[in-house]
Amino acid sequence: MSEATSSSSSADSSTPNGGFIASDDRPIHLTPAAVDAIRVAVSEEGEAGDGLRVSVVGGGCSGYQYNLDFEKESRMGDLTLDFDGVSIFIDSVSAGLLRGTVIDYVSGLNGTGFKFNNPNANRTCGCGSSFS
Repeated sequence: MSEATSSSSSADSSTPNGGFIASDDRPIHLTPAAVDAIRVAVSEEGEAGDGLRVSVVGGGCSGYQYNLDFEKESRMGDLTLDFDGVSIFIDSVSAGLLRGTVIDYVSGLNGTGFKFNNPNANRTCGCGSSFS
């Protein structure tokens, strides 16, 4: 999968996180670009029927880091979200740390990859893949 980057900035500069309002049932939002990138990644690197597990794991320079993996089905206690036919699986601990996050897929001079706009990130590291 592509490199994950993080940011505490908003997806749309006029409203925090592009106007997305998180709930217990929908703690994160994926932009259309992110959904398309996941579809491409599944077709090129995954297997038919794969979804994407979005999680937060301990580590990285700032304490936590984002993790993206292909997954066939949810695990006990997971929250399963559907974004235009793409299944996203999130464990309950990660859902709390990601609440309000907008995941985008960007391509530019600073690289190509998933960008996490996480309002819970108090600070991020220079590599852009960890936060606290």
